Amino acid sequence: MINTLLSGDRPNSRMLALLLIAIGLCLAFAPFLFPGTKPLDTAARICIFIVLVASYDLLLGYTGIVSFAHTMFFGIGAYGVALALGSLGASFLAILVGVLAGTALSCALALAIGLFSLRVKAIFFAMVTLAVASAFAVLVSQLSSITGGEDGLTYRIPRELTPAFRLTDLRIFDVRIDGRLLAYYLIFFSALVLFLVMLRIVNSPFGTTLKAVRDNAFRAEAIGYRVVRYRTTATVLSAAMASLAGALLAIWIRYTGPATTLSMEIMIDILLMVVIGGMGTMYGAVIGASLFILAQTYLQSLMASAETATRGLPLLPDLVAPERWLLWLGTLFILSVYFFPDGIVGRLRNRR
Repeated sequence: MINTLLSGDRPNSRMLALLLIAIGLCLAFAPFLFPGTKPLDTAARICIFIVLVASYDLLLGYTGIVSFAHTMFFGIGAYGVALALGSLGASFLAILVGVLAGTALSCALALAIGLFSLRVKAIFFAMVTLAVASAFAVLVSQLSSITGGEDGLTYRIPRELTPAFRLTDLRIFDVRIDGRLLAYYLIFFSALVLFLVMLRIVNSPFGTTLKAVRDNAFRAEAIGYRVVRYRTTATVLSAAMASLAGALLAIWIRYTGPATTLSMEIMIDILLMVVIGGMGTMYGAVIGASLFILAQTYLQSLMASAETATRGLPLLPDLVAPERWLLWLGTLFILSVYFFPDGIVGRLRNRR
């Protein structure tokens, strides 16, 4: 059953399997293992970014396409839900309409980009996607009457997904069963299903063809495969998954703006997560997203504790000061690339 669920793509490494099981259990029982608002928010973001990073890996790692427009599709999904909730009211029907509208628009744009741009060389395609993403971000900022501009949109979600809703007065391990908990498990199970769907895609005959196109597009074309068609399909699927991840983020944080969905910083973060976890491995998205978001969230706090502990020593407190957390995050990234050139998943599998 597990083999079927994983589409035959086993971790093939005991250490990797244990790591994935630990992450899965922590995310599945996060509200009970790590009580508090911040840990729950971190776990939800990890679930969302696992989907987002895996969708980009479908494009970059399995198809060999470098795109800088992935956050555009992420933002379209988020804005679709935000606009639907704002105009139709706080209902599950509005969420469904927003998800469908955002995903449809993302697929249409991805299809247009793929058909018009994938015939050019890789670097030119990357530049085209960067230009399109930049133009879309400017458009969102300019249409402030619709999108809220730089301020973004705030909106209400169904009461059943808010802390005010209480399913029962019973507590499980001293955790109240309220709407926030239901919202988290909506995010968790949605992310799990989307991840398993992508795992199935890359382990299907279609996914095998994508790897052949990535490794040698000329040879794949010579034996009869329509390379542009496969690349375009992969682009559309990747865009759809990114849009769904954006919709999950919109439901969770109840705010959508350029800084949370469309910024180039998020695009760079996605690239870092793919490289850290390992390109061409869906499990790399799980490892990369988990490590990166945990570092983003807690590295400053750890450095503050280290500064306090080393206050009597020379130079060291200045080096571990919390305001230098980006320096250390960059250092950790450089070390991970140096010691894990194939990503953490690739290294663990090669070791096996």
